[in-house]
Amino acid sequence: MRNFKTLALIALVTGASPLAAQSPDTDALIADALSAAPASVTDNASVRNNDGTLLREGRNGYTCYPQAPTMGPRCNDAEWDAFIAGFMKGEPYTPKKFGVSYMLAGEGTAPGTSNIDPMATEPTADNEWIKDGPHMMLIFPDPAMMAGLSTDPKDPVYVMWRDTPYAHVMVRIEEE
Repeated sequence: MRNFKTLALIALVTGASPLAAQSPDTDALIADALSAAPASVTDNASVRNNDGTLLREGRNGYTCYPQAPTMGPRCNDAEWDAFIAGFMKGEPYTPKKFGVSYMLAGEGTAPGTSNIDPMATEPTADNEWIKDGPHMMLIFPDPAMMAGLSTDPKDPVYVMWRDTPYAHVMVRIEEE
């Protein structure tokens, strides 16, 4: 009975039928991914595993991903997905338009990141290692649109990785 209740709850959250439920692992990945954004985004978002495997088809232009070793659950628009793809390849990325990524579950189990060095893999005395709670991330087609914004991660809105091809605005929703 407990498993049926769990499947029914997952069905309500994901929109899947409990009779056609996926494996418990897939259901858990989907639920984790959907924790990243409000229902207005997740209700019709696609869900992919971190290896790119499609777990659920969507139709609103957002794709949600579960916790990864270096990043918490997130829901990205297409511009953010392109940004992340360039970043993962170490290639500079110039946004073509405004982009939004939700990380309302925060970093989760990820270890955090440097606020100034996008390629840092661990904290050092001078790389401003941070771990943010729930937040949104914004990218702009013109870096000048971020001019004058703080780079201090203690501020509610700040620029991360300023003066790099990966500069973006962090909007803190809550404290970690």
